[in-house]
Amino acid sequence: MQFTAAQLSEILNGTIEGNPQAIVSRLSKIEESGPESLTFLANPKYENHLYATLASIVIVNQDLKLERPVSTTLIRVQDAYLAFSKLLDVYNTLNLNKTGIEEPSFIHPNAKFGKDVYIGAFAYIGQGVKLGNNVKIYPHCYIGDNVTIDDDTVIFSGVKIYHDCIIGKQVVVHSSTVIGSDGFGFAPQLDGSYTKVSQIGNVIIEDSVEIGSNVSIDRATMGSTILRKGVKLDNLIQIAHNVEIGQNTVVASQAGVSGSTKIGENSIIGGQAGIVGHITIAKGSKINAQSGIAKTIKEENEKWSGSPAVKFLDNYRSQAVLRRLPELEKRIEELEQILKELKQTTI
Repeated sequence: MQFTAAQLSEILNGTIEGNPQAIVSRLSKIEESGPESLTFLANPKYENHLYATLASIVIVNQDLKLERPVSTTLIRVQDAYLAFSKLLDVYNTLNLNKTGIEEPSFIHPNAKFGKDVYIGAFAYIGQGVKLGNNVKIYPHCYIGDNVTIDDDTVIFSGVKIYHDCIIGKQVVVHSSTVIGSDGFGFAPQLDGSYTKVSQIGNVIIEDSVEIGSNVSIDRATMGSTILRKGVKLDNLIQIAHNVEIGQNTVVASQAGVSGSTKIGENSIIGGQAGIVGHITIAKGSKINAQSGIAKTIKEENEKWSGSPAVKFLDNYRSQAVLRRLPELEKRIEELEQILKELKQTTI
């Protein structure tokens, strides 16, 4: 794919300095750019690369003042980083713009499709499935009975979506993720064994959610496990049955959320954090990596750290004391020796 500076400037609503007909055919980092490449400069630390770059076009901030002449064509915009992000999105959309049905694949006769759907080879589309406009189902996906997937959603290769689940608009699900597998429900018996509790609910994923690879999202025992609008999940995350994650919450890799826990909107959960079941996390909570949340959090917009988790500053102070334990132990031993000697003197 090739674009001219004039075309890019129109997309970005930018101002050209240089050759409007300069052509680019690839994207690159400014320090690694070559001929016909497009890059950007947003961080002042990389400004020296601007004067030596071989890139054909560089996107820069409107207020950038040049220290010396450049050989490349500049496109000035309000925010170079956001502008380049927009181009990355356009580039990615063009690369993934597949349509049609590949063979072999299985599609149940009563499944319904919108316009411009793509179904890759070896995909399975079950009975009663409804796919909206521009939905992309990549090869080796399993879409179970009565699943609904709304417009402009992309399901990458190897994803498994169990029956009755509902996926919203503009959702992205990366490879090998499983949505709607059974929740971890087993009833203990008198003889010490466990009997499975049937999981008859589903999973609801609202609009503009992105889910990384190898994520497991369990279906509800009854009702729904819900990811609200704008949630972002990293790779390798476990979301248990009947969990509800509030809108625009982000969760980093290897975190786990136990059953029936409700997480408030705009929360941030760090990698390897563990959250017990049947509690509520207040909106705006920021949970540090490897923290263990063992009880309900009621205070909004607070930072938490440690296991069991406490407020971030309290944990920081505890860590400072912990580092001094060898020194404190030595001082206690010295004080004990002094007391012992004083007692002997008194006697």
